[in-house]
Amino acid sequence: MPGFELFGDLERKEVNDVLDNGVLMRYGFDGMRKGHWKAKALEKELQNTFKSKYVQLVSSGTAAVTVALASAGVGAGDEVIMPAFTFVASFEAIMMLGAIPVLVDIDDTLCLNPKAIENAITPKTKAIMVVQMCGSMANMDAIQAVANRHNVLVVEDACQAIGGSYKGKPLGSIGDLGCFSFDFVKTITCGEGGAVVTNNEKYYINADHYSDHGHDHIGNDRGAESHPFLGYNFRISELHAAVGLAQVKRLPEFLDIQKRNFNILREALAEIPEVTFRAVPDGGVESCAFLNFSLPDLETASKVSNGFKERGVDACWNYYNNNWHYIRRWDHLKDLKSLYPISEDVKNALLNLKHQDFSISDHFIGRNISCLIKLSWTEDEVKARAKKMSEIIRGVLN
Repeated sequence: MPGFELFGDLERKEVNDVLDNGVLMRYGFDGMRKGHWKAKALEKELQNTFKSKYVQLVSSGTAAVTVALASAGVGAGDEVIMPAFTFVASFEAIMMLGAIPVLVDIDDTLCLNPKAIENAITPKTKAIMVVQMCGSMANMDAIQAVANRHNVLVVEDACQAIGGSYKGKPLGSIGDLGCFSFDFVKTITCGEGGAVVTNNEKYYINADHYSDHGHDHIGNDRGAESHPFLGYNFRISELHAAVGLAQVKRLPEFLDIQKRNFNILREALAEIPEVTFRAVPDGGVESCAFLNFSLPDLETASKVSNGFKERGVDACWNYYNNNWHYIRRWDHLKDLKSLYPISEDVKNALLNLKHQDFSISDHFIGRNISCLIKLSWTEDEVKARAKKMSEIIRGVLN
Protein backbone atom coordinates (compact mmCIF):
# COMPACT_ATOMS: atom_id res chain seq x y z
CA MET A 1 0.00 0.00 0.00
CA PRO A 2 2.49 2.73 0.99
CA GLY A 3 3.53 5.21 -1.69
CA PHE A 4 6.91 5.61 0.05
CA GLU A 5 7.89 2.30 -1.52
CA LEU A 6 8.14 4.05 -4.87
CA PHE A 7 9.68 7.45 -4.04
CA GLY A 8 11.42 8.85 -7.10
CA ASP A 9 12.53 11.91 -9.06
CA LEU A 10 9.13 13.65 -8.93
CA GLU A 11 9.07 13.65 -5.12
CA ARG A 12 12.66 14.93 -5.00
CA LYS A 13 11.90 17.73 -7.46
CA GLU A 14 8.90 18.99 -5.46
CA VAL A 15 10.81 18.91 -2.16
CA ASN A 16 13.83 20.67 -3.70
CA ASP A 17 11.54 23.44 -4.97
CA VAL A 18 10.60 24.16 -1.36
CA LEU A 19 14.16 23.97 -0.08
CA ASP A 20 15.36 26.29 -2.87
CA ASN A 21 13.00 29.09 -1.85
CA GLY A 22 13.37 28.34 1.86
CA VAL A 23 9.71 28.79 2.84
CA LEU A 24 8.53 25.73 4.72
CA MET A 25 5.31 27.28 6.08
CA ARG A 26 2.16 27.10 3.97
CA TYR A 27 0.96 30.64 4.83
CA GLY A 28 2.66 34.02 4.36
CA PHE A 29 6.17 34.91 3.16
CA ASP A 30 4.74 35.65 -0.29
CA GLY A 31 7.77 37.53 -1.59
CA MET A 32 10.23 34.74 -0.80
CA ARG A 33 8.29 31.91 -2.41
CA LYS A 34 9.08 32.57 -6.08
CA GLY A 35 5.52 31.46 -6.86
CA HIS A 36 5.71 28.09 -5.11
CA TRP A 37 2.61 27.16 -3.06
CA LYS A 38 2.74 23.41 -2.58
CA ALA A 39 -0.18 23.09 -0.15
CA LYS A 40 -2.44 25.15 -2.41
CA ALA A 41 -1.39 23.11 -5.44
CA LEU A 42 -2.03 19.83 -3.60
CA GLU A 43 -5.47 21.01 -2.47
CA LYS A 44 -6.32 21.77 -6.10
CA GLU A 45 -5.17 18.32 -7.23
CA LEU A 46 -7.20 16.67 -4.47
CA GLN A 47 -10.34 18.58 -5.46
CA ASN A 48 -10.11 16.83 -8.81
CA THR A 49 -9.20 13.47 -7.29
CA PHE A 50 -12.11 13.50 -4.83
CA LYS A 51 -14.58 15.32 -7.12
CA SER A 52 -15.24 17.74 -4.26
CA LYS A 53 -15.56 21.52 -4.24
CA TYR A 54 -13.33 22.13 -1.26
CA VAL A 55 -10.22 20.57 0.28
CA GLN A 56 -8.42 21.75 3.41
CA LEU A 57 -5.03 20.20 4.10
CA VAL A 58 -4.08 19.54 7.72
CA SER A 59 -1.24 17.94 9.64
CA SER A 60 -2.54 14.36 9.89
CA GLY A 61 -5.51 12.07 9.40
CA THR A 62 -6.34 12.43 13.09
CA ALA A 63 -6.30 16.20 12.64
CA ALA A 64 -8.58 15.80 9.62
CA VAL A 65 -11.23 13.95 11.66
CA THR A 66 -10.94 16.46 14.51
CA VAL A 67 -11.18 19.47 12.20
CA ALA A 68 -14.08 17.95 10.25
CA LEU A 69 -16.12 17.36 13.41
CA ALA A 70 -15.32 20.80 14.80
CA SER A 71 -16.14 22.48 11.49
CA ALA A 72 -19.63 21.00 11.62
CA GLY A 73 -20.16 22.15 15.19
CA VAL A 74 -19.64 18.86 17.02
CA GLY A 75 -18.54 19.45 20.60
CA ALA A 76 -19.17 19.01 24.31
CA GLY A 77 -21.95 16.55 25.11
CA ASP A 78 -22.67 15.61 21.49
CA GLU A 79 -22.71 11.90 20.64
CA VAL A 80 -20.84 10.59 17.61
CA ILE A 81 -21.58 7.04 16.49
CA MET A 82 -18.47 5.15 15.33
CA PRO A 83 -17.52 1.53 14.56
CA ALA A 84 -15.94 -0.92 16.99
CA PHE A 85 -13.40 -1.74 14.26
CA THR A 86 -11.41 1.33 13.24
CA PHE A 87 -8.22 3.09 14.34
CA VAL A 88 -7.85 4.65 17.80
CA ALA A 89 -7.80 8.11 16.17
CA SER A 90 -11.57 7.86 15.72
CA PHE A 91 -12.39 8.06 19.40
CA GLU A 92 -9.40 10.30 20.10
CA ALA A 93 -10.73 12.97 17.73
CA ILE A 94 -14.23 12.78 19.20
CA MET A 95 -13.01 13.01 22.80
CA MET A 96 -10.60 15.83 21.96
CA LEU A 97 -13.64 18.03 21.28
CA GLY A 98 -15.44 16.97 24.45
CA ALA A 99 -17.91 14.87 22.47
CA ILE A 100 -18.96 11.32 23.33
CA PRO A 101 -17.88 8.33 21.20
CA VAL A 102 -20.68 5.78 20.86
CA LEU A 103 -19.22 2.50 19.61
CA VAL A 104 -21.43 0.09 17.67
CA ASP A 105 -21.08 -3.15 15.74
CA ILE A 106 -19.82 -3.69 12.23
CA ASP A 107 -21.31 -6.07 9.65
CA ASP A 108 -19.88 -8.27 6.90
CA THR A 109 -18.50 -5.21 5.08
CA LEU A 110 -16.17 -4.81 8.12
CA CYS A 111 -17.63 -1.31 8.40
CA LEU A 112 -20.53 0.27 10.28
CA ASN A 113 -23.71 -1.79 10.55
CA PRO A 114 -26.70 0.44 9.57
CA LYS A 115 -29.02 -1.43 11.96
CA ALA A 116 -26.60 -0.88 14.83
CA ILE A 117 -26.52 2.83 14.00
CA GLU A 118 -30.31 3.02 14.07
CA ASN A 119 -30.38 1.37 17.49
CA ALA A 120 -27.78 3.78 18.88
CA ILE A 121 -29.42 7.05 17.80
CA THR A 122 -30.48 9.31 20.69
CA PRO A 123 -31.50 12.98 20.94
CA LYS A 124 -27.81 13.74 21.63
CA THR A 125 -26.56 12.15 18.39
CA LYS A 126 -24.88 14.80 16.25
CA ALA A 127 -22.94 12.71 13.74
CA ILE A 128 -22.28 9.27 12.33
CA MET A 129 -18.59 8.63 11.69
CA VAL A 130 -18.31 6.07 8.89
CA VAL A 131 -14.83 4.56 8.69
CA GLN A 132 -14.06 2.95 5.32
CA MET A 133 -11.72 0.33 6.71
CA CYS A 134 -9.02 -1.53 4.82
CA GLY A 135 -9.73 -0.15 1.37
CA SER A 136 -13.47 -0.83 1.16
CA MET A 137 -16.73 0.67 2.35
CA ALA A 138 -19.89 0.48 4.40
CA ASN A 139 -23.37 0.33 2.87
CA MET A 140 -23.49 4.07 2.32
CA ASP A 141 -27.05 4.27 0.95
CA ALA A 142 -28.44 2.59 4.06
CA ILE A 143 -26.33 4.78 6.35
CA GLN A 144 -27.32 7.96 4.54
CA ALA A 145 -30.96 6.93 4.89
CA VAL A 146 -30.55 6.58 8.67
CA ALA A 147 -28.77 9.94 8.85
CA ASN A 148 -31.49 11.66 6.82
CA ARG A 149 -34.28 10.20 8.95
CA HIS A 150 -32.67 11.52 12.09
CA ASN A 151 -31.14 14.70 10.65
CA VAL A 152 -27.59 13.91 11.72
CA LEU A 153 -24.27 14.47 9.97
CA VAL A 154 -22.27 11.83 8.12
CA VAL A 155 -18.51 12.26 8.56
CA GLU A 156 -16.69 9.85 6.29
CA ASP A 157 -13.23 8.69 7.35
CA ALA A 158 -11.64 7.29 4.20
CA CYS A 159 -8.06 7.40 5.52
CA GLN A 160 -7.44 3.77 4.52
CA ALA A 161 -9.47 3.84 1.32
CA ILE A 162 -8.16 6.47 -1.08
CA GLY A 163 -8.97 5.35 -4.63
CA GLY A 164 -12.05 3.34 -3.71
CA SER A 165 -15.50 4.40 -4.89
CA TYR A 166 -19.20 3.84 -4.25
CA LYS A 167 -21.67 4.17 -7.13
CA GLY A 168 -19.22 6.33 -9.04
CA LYS A 169 -18.33 8.63 -6.15
CA PRO A 170 -14.86 8.57 -4.60
CA LEU A 171 -14.86 7.30 -1.04
CA GLY A 172 -14.52 10.31 1.23
CA SER A 173 -16.72 12.49 -0.99
CA ILE A 174 -20.07 10.94 -0.06
CA GLY A 175 -20.73 12.23 3.47
CA ASP A 176 -21.17 15.83 4.64
CA LEU A 177 -17.42 15.87 5.26
CA GLY A 178 -14.68 13.43 4.32
CA CYS A 179 -11.30 12.79 5.91
CA PHE A 180 -8.03 11.43 4.54
CA SER A 181 -4.65 10.54 5.95
CA PHE A 182 -1.35 10.85 4.11
CA ASP A 183 0.90 9.42 6.80
CA PHE A 184 3.91 7.24 6.05
CA VAL A 185 1.93 4.03 5.44
CA LYS A 186 -0.91 5.28 3.25
CA THR A 187 -1.29 4.72 -0.50
CA ILE A 188 -0.09 8.25 -1.09
CA THR A 189 2.02 9.84 1.62
CA CYS A 190 3.19 13.25 2.74
CA GLY A 191 5.19 11.67 5.57
CA GLU A 192 2.56 13.22 7.84
CA GLY A 193 -0.55 14.94 6.57
CA GLY A 194 -4.28 14.77 6.05
CA ALA A 195 -7.20 16.44 4.33
CA VAL A 196 -10.79 17.47 4.98
CA VAL A 197 -13.03 17.41 1.91
CA THR A 198 -16.55 18.79 1.55
CA ASN A 199 -19.02 20.38 -0.81
CA ASN A 200 -20.33 22.62 1.97
CA GLU A 201 -18.77 26.09 1.82
CA LYS A 202 -19.47 26.89 5.47
CA TYR A 203 -17.75 23.73 6.68
CA TYR A 204 -14.78 24.47 4.42
CA ILE A 205 -14.37 28.03 5.70
CA ASN A 206 -14.63 26.76 9.25
CA ALA A 207 -11.97 24.11 8.54
CA ASP A 208 -9.69 26.68 6.88
CA HIS A 209 -9.85 29.02 9.88
CA TYR A 210 -10.00 26.45 12.69
CA SER A 211 -6.90 24.57 11.50
CA ASP A 212 -4.77 27.74 11.66
CA HIS A 213 -5.48 29.37 15.04
CA GLY A 214 -8.71 30.92 13.74
CA HIS A 215 -6.99 33.07 11.08
CA ASP A 216 -9.45 34.28 8.42
CA HIS A 217 -6.74 34.30 5.67
CA ILE A 218 -8.11 37.52 4.16
CA GLY A 219 -5.52 39.75 2.48
CA ASN A 220 -1.77 39.16 2.24
CA ASP A 221 -0.67 40.48 5.63
CA ARG A 222 -0.82 37.59 8.08
CA GLY A 223 -0.35 39.90 11.06
CA ALA A 224 -3.43 41.92 10.07
CA GLU A 225 -5.76 38.93 9.73
CA SER A 226 -8.71 38.76 12.09
CA HIS A 227 -9.84 35.73 14.09
CA PRO A 228 -13.60 35.17 13.67
CA PHE A 229 -13.50 32.31 16.18
CA LEU A 230 -11.13 30.19 18.26
CA GLY A 231 -8.86 27.81 16.43
CA TYR A 232 -5.83 25.58 16.93
CA ASN A 233 -2.75 24.58 14.97
CA PHE A 234 -3.36 21.69 12.59
CA ARG A 235 -1.34 23.14 9.68
CA ILE A 236 0.55 21.06 7.15
CA SER A 237 4.04 22.26 6.12
CA GLU A 238 5.13 22.98 2.57
CA LEU A 239 7.68 20.17 2.76
CA HIS A 240 5.00 17.62 3.59
CA ALA A 241 2.66 19.04 0.96
CA ALA A 242 5.43 18.87 -1.66
CA VAL A 243 5.83 15.12 -1.16
CA GLY A 244 2.05 14.69 -1.35
CA LEU A 245 1.83 16.78 -4.52
CA ALA A 246 4.19 14.39 -6.28
CA GLN A 247 2.45 11.34 -4.86
CA VAL A 248 -1.09 12.33 -5.82
CA LYS A 249 0.03 12.73 -9.42
CA ARG A 250 1.16 9.09 -9.24
CA LEU A 251 -2.05 7.80 -7.61
CA PRO A 252 -3.37 6.11 -10.80
CA GLU A 253 -0.03 4.29 -11.12
CA PHE A 254 -0.17 3.13 -7.50
CA LEU A 255 -3.79 2.00 -7.77
CA ASP A 256 -3.05 -0.07 -10.88
CA ILE A 257 -0.24 -1.89 -9.05
CA GLN A 258 -2.44 -2.45 -5.99
CA LYS A 259 -5.23 -3.86 -8.12
CA ARG A 260 -2.89 -6.25 -9.96
CA ASN A 261 -1.38 -7.59 -6.76
CA PHE A 262 -4.76 -7.78 -5.02
CA ASN A 263 -6.32 -9.76 -7.87
CA ILE A 264 -3.47 -12.28 -8.03
CA LEU A 265 -3.83 -13.05 -4.33
CA ARG A 266 -7.62 -13.07 -4.34
CA GLU A 267 -7.89 -15.40 -7.32
CA ALA A 268 -5.53 -17.90 -5.66
CA LEU A 269 -7.37 -17.89 -2.32
CA ALA A 270 -10.79 -18.05 -4.00
CA GLU A 271 -9.94 -21.63 -5.04
CA ILE A 272 -10.13 -22.69 -1.38
CA PRO A 273 -13.81 -23.43 -0.56
CA GLU A 274 -13.49 -22.48 3.12
CA VAL A 275 -12.18 -18.98 2.28
CA THR A 276 -14.74 -16.22 1.91
CA PHE A 277 -14.23 -12.52 1.27
CA ARG A 278 -15.61 -9.36 2.85
CA ALA A 279 -18.92 -8.10 1.48
CA VAL A 280 -18.63 -5.13 -0.87
CA PRO A 281 -21.92 -3.20 -1.31
CA ASP A 282 -23.46 -3.09 -4.77
CA GLY A 283 -21.78 -0.34 -6.75
CA GLY A 284 -18.68 -0.42 -4.59
CA VAL A 285 -15.12 -0.64 -5.92
CA GLU A 286 -12.35 -1.39 -3.42
CA SER A 287 -9.11 0.55 -3.51
CA CYS A 288 -7.31 -2.82 -3.24
CA ALA A 289 -5.04 -1.52 -0.47
CA PHE A 290 -5.89 -4.63 1.59
CA LEU A 291 -7.16 -8.11 0.85
CA ASN A 292 -9.60 -9.19 3.56
CA PHE A 293 -10.73 -12.79 3.76
CA SER A 294 -12.43 -14.94 6.37
CA LEU A 295 -11.97 -18.51 7.59
CA PRO A 296 -14.54 -20.74 9.32
CA ASP A 297 -13.74 -19.66 12.90
CA LEU A 298 -11.36 -17.79 15.19
CA GLU A 299 -9.24 -20.85 15.93
CA THR A 300 -8.60 -21.50 12.24
CA ALA A 301 -7.87 -17.83 11.56
CA SER A 302 -5.38 -17.74 14.46
CA LYS A 303 -3.58 -20.85 13.21
CA VAL A 304 -3.37 -19.47 9.68
CA SER A 305 -2.14 -16.11 10.98
CA ASN A 306 0.59 -17.86 13.00
CA GLY A 307 1.44 -19.99 9.99
CA PHE A 308 1.93 -16.86 7.90
CA LYS A 309 4.33 -15.43 10.48
CA GLU A 310 6.31 -18.66 10.75
CA ARG A 311 6.65 -18.94 6.97
CA GLY A 312 7.61 -15.30 6.42
CA VAL A 313 4.32 -14.02 4.97
CA ASP A 314 4.42 -10.51 6.40
CA ALA A 315 1.86 -7.70 6.66
CA CYS A 316 -1.12 -9.92 7.48
CA TRP A 317 -3.20 -9.44 10.63
CA ASN A 318 -6.00 -11.01 12.56
CA TYR A 319 -7.38 -7.95 14.34
CA TYR A 320 -9.16 -9.84 17.13
CA ASN A 321 -6.27 -9.25 19.57
CA ASN A 322 -4.88 -6.15 17.88
CA ASN A 323 -4.16 -3.16 20.15
CA TRP A 324 -4.70 -0.48 17.52
CA HIS A 325 -7.81 -1.34 15.59
CA TYR A 326 -10.40 -3.25 17.59
CA ILE A 327 -12.40 -2.55 20.76
CA ARG A 328 -11.35 -5.75 22.58
CA ARG A 329 -7.84 -4.45 23.40
CA TRP A 330 -8.58 -0.74 23.87
CA ASP A 331 -8.07 -0.96 27.62
CA HIS A 332 -6.78 2.61 27.81
CA LEU A 333 -10.19 3.74 26.54
CA LYS A 334 -12.31 1.37 28.60
CA ASP A 335 -10.30 2.12 31.77
CA LEU A 336 -10.25 5.89 31.09
CA LYS A 337 -6.47 6.19 31.33
CA SER A 338 -6.34 9.93 30.72
CA LEU A 339 -3.61 12.41 31.67
CA TYR A 340 -6.28 14.97 32.54
CA PRO A 341 -9.85 14.90 33.91
CA ILE A 342 -12.57 13.72 31.54
CA SER A 343 -16.05 15.26 31.65
CA GLU A 344 -18.73 13.32 33.51
CA ASP A 345 -20.81 12.88 30.32
CA VAL A 346 -17.93 11.24 28.48
CA LYS A 347 -16.81 9.25 31.52
CA ASN A 348 -20.26 7.79 32.17
CA ALA A 349 -20.70 6.82 28.52
CA LEU A 350 -17.32 5.10 28.31
CA LEU A 351 -17.82 3.12 31.50
CA ASN A 352 -20.49 1.13 29.64
CA LEU A 353 -17.90 -0.14 27.15
CA LYS A 354 -16.64 -2.72 29.64
CA HIS A 355 -20.02 -4.45 29.59
CA GLN A 356 -21.23 -3.73 26.05
CA ASP A 357 -21.85 -6.75 23.84
CA PHE A 358 -19.77 -6.72 20.64
CA SER A 359 -20.31 -10.38 19.80
CA ILE A 360 -21.54 -9.53 16.29
CA SER A 361 -18.29 -7.67 15.58
CA ASP A 362 -16.31 -10.48 17.24
CA HIS A 363 -17.87 -12.89 14.74
CA PHE A 364 -16.55 -10.93 11.77
CA ILE A 365 -13.21 -9.77 13.18
CA GLY A 366 -12.33 -13.11 14.80
CA ARG A 367 -12.51 -14.99 11.49
CA ASN A 368 -10.92 -12.26 9.38
CA ILE A 369 -7.36 -11.95 8.11
CA SER A 370 -6.37 -8.64 6.55
CA CYS A 371 -3.38 -8.54 4.22
CA LEU A 372 -1.68 -5.32 3.21
CA ILE A 373 -1.01 -4.99 -0.52
CA LYS A 374 2.47 -3.66 -1.17
CA LEU A 375 3.45 -1.64 -4.23
CA SER A 376 7.05 -2.87 -4.31
CA TRP A 377 6.20 -6.52 -5.04
CA THR A 378 6.97 -7.79 -8.52
CA GLU A 379 4.34 -9.89 -10.26
CA ASP A 380 6.43 -13.02 -9.75
CA GLU A 381 6.79 -12.24 -6.05
CA VAL A 382 3.03 -11.85 -5.66
CA LYS A 383 2.42 -15.17 -7.40
CA ALA A 384 4.93 -16.91 -5.12
CA ARG A 385 3.28 -15.26 -2.12
CA ALA A 386 -0.17 -16.40 -3.28
CA LYS A 387 1.09 -19.97 -3.62
CA LYS A 388 2.64 -19.94 -0.14
CA MET A 389 -0.49 -18.44 1.44
CA SER A 390 -2.67 -21.07 -0.20
CA GLU A 391 -0.39 -23.87 1.00
CA ILE A 392 -0.47 -22.59 4.58
CA ILE A 393 -4.25 -22.21 4.63
CA ARG A 394 -4.81 -25.68 3.14
CA GLY A 395 -2.36 -27.14 5.62
CA VAL A 396 -4.31 -25.71 8.56
CA LEU A 397 -7.68 -26.75 7.14
CA ASN A 398 -6.52 -30.30 6.49
